[in-house]
Amino acid sequence: MIYDSATLAGRPLTQVGLSVRDLNRARHFYRDVLGLALLFETNGMMFFQMVGLRLLVGKAYSAEQSIGGSILYFDAPDFESAVDALTAKGVTFLSDAQVLQRTDTHELKLRSFLDPDGNALALLGLVPR
Repeated sequence: MIYDSATLAGRPLTQVGLSVRDLNRARHFYRDVLGLALLFETNGMMFFQMVGLRLLVGKAYSAEQSIGGSILYFDAPDFESAVDALTAKGVTFLSDAQVLQRTDTHELKLRSFLDPDGNALALLGLVPR
């Protein structure tokens, strides 16, 4: 694909990064609890493959570096099953499911949780009514 060098419009987002304080704890959470495929680790960073995107989880540069500021939303058309599976693995959700939108046939549901370093994550599922 050829891109217009004068703009970022039309370019895919290829990687998202999060900062954490404890790489071992983050590895366990993202790989073992969430089940993300760990591609490789290097220089205090871990790279997980997602559909069409990589997730970089890296050690914060300093104790003063803030954690969070972004929310990662995971597609969950199997919303209730995904909630149950993560709960069984020790994930604590911050509240009951919120219905963001309701149509005649579906509901858009959201349920938020935190990783061990306080980064915000959520399940977002368009589920049949």
